[in-house]
Amino acid sequence: MAFLKWVLLIFTLHSFMPTPISSNLSLNKEALAQIPLNFLEFSKKPEIMDWMVNIRRKIYENRELGYEEFETSKLIRAELDLMGIPYKYPIAATGVVGYIGTGKPPFVALRADMDALAMEELVEWEHKSKVPGKMHACGHDAHVAMLLGAAKMLQHNQNDLQGTVVLIFQPAEEGGGGAKIMLDEGALDNVDAVFALHVTARVPIGMVASRPGPISAAMGFFEAVINGKGGHAAIPQHTVDPILAASNVIVSLQHLVSREADPLDSQVVSIAKFQGGGAFNVIPDSVTIGGTFRAFSKESFLQLRQRIEEVISKQASVQRCNATVIFDERSMYPVNSNNKELHEHFRKVAGEILGFENIIEMQPQMGGEDFAFFSESIPGLFFFLGMKETEGAVHSGHSPYFRVNEDVFPYGAALHASLATTYLLQNPTKHISPPEVSYRDEL
Repeated sequence: MAFLKWVLLIFTLHSFMPTPISSNLSLNKEALAQIPLNFLEFSKKPEIMDWMVNIRRKIYENRELGYEEFETSKLIRAELDLMGIPYKYPIAATGVVGYIGTGKPPFVALRADMDALAMEELVEWEHKSKVPGKMHACGHDAHVAMLLGAAKMLQHNQNDLQGTVVLIFQPAEEGGGGAKIMLDEGALDNVDAVFALHVTARVPIGMVASRPGPISAAMGFFEAVINGKGGHAAIPQHTVDPILAASNVIVSLQHLVSREADPLDSQVVSIAKFQGGGAFNVIPDSVTIGGTFRAFSKESFLQLRQRIEEVISKQASVQRCNATVIFDERSMYPVNSNNKELHEHFRKVAGEILGFENIIEMQPQMGGEDFAFFSESIPGLFFFLGMKETEGAVHSGHSPYFRVNEDVFPYGAALHASLATTYLLQNPTKHISPPEVSYRDEL
């Protein structure tokens, strides 16, 4: 693939030619526009497509939960070794960070999550899970395959990259906060921008969806134990009823959104767990409730957290009970917000590959995504890659019937490679003394 050399030649020659600036920009735009199309053509080759599909199916059959992705990580490292791509391992227990290019700034990162879900697969096909009770029901196996596909194309053009592409294979997105651990362990050191995709069965294949600003909400989980005094249900005057207290708590928690939040500031408080008692005629000593809360700003999220604890404790005391509230710190994700400049870059690249009419500006969603730790730290862009087929039932992520449309792989790989390559071309380093990255394989 010599198209990057052609692009660089145009950039170089026109920087010295006495032509008008508008002419330079026109030629440069033409050269940049060709990069995504060439990557797409390359990724559609049968040998590349079949290779990505094979990788995805291997991961699918041997799915692993968060921080347990040892075999998945081993497969990724083996493929990187075959491509001659250096990497760091382990990061966040099972994570892998690869490097392609000069080893110098600018640095741009591409991220794929690796973990499966603890659920039983109900799809009958030849590559069904070999691990009972675990399933790739969110497409992370496809994310890994597409990022490896992009890596193969980028490595083929490594000498033409105007900086360094960082490949992030991340563990434990599903509630484990793997992105936060990778961030703490230096996965994004020196990185200027980071991109990630997520497959979705809600958008037709050949289309993508994203938006500037908040794209997914800050989220957290909490659990509360409300303690009273149990006894016979026929003589409630001798008890302190924690079920009544918990019921009042749940009703009061709904007022946090309906009466305390700005109606234009979307928030959610949902109780999805209620455990207490085991007999029809016995009031229990305690009740456990649990739920989730979401918001689209850090301020609203922290306010919700504070008020949830206050409401549970004080409403319990009104009913003569006491309560202990526990927040799951590892499951706390910040708002996932897309950088406006990176979103515009994404629109241009996706428009060249798919056509601008196939880019959807979506509404923010209340689902959480730990890529938010990355986009909170440095400029980031998260987008959804459509894979909905024209016929057949649609099963969204986290369904036991979830299936990946493998025809989407060339689009995902080409988008990854194009976003990184064109970003490096358009964002030359601003460092005076660029630091070099030292690579080390830790096997």
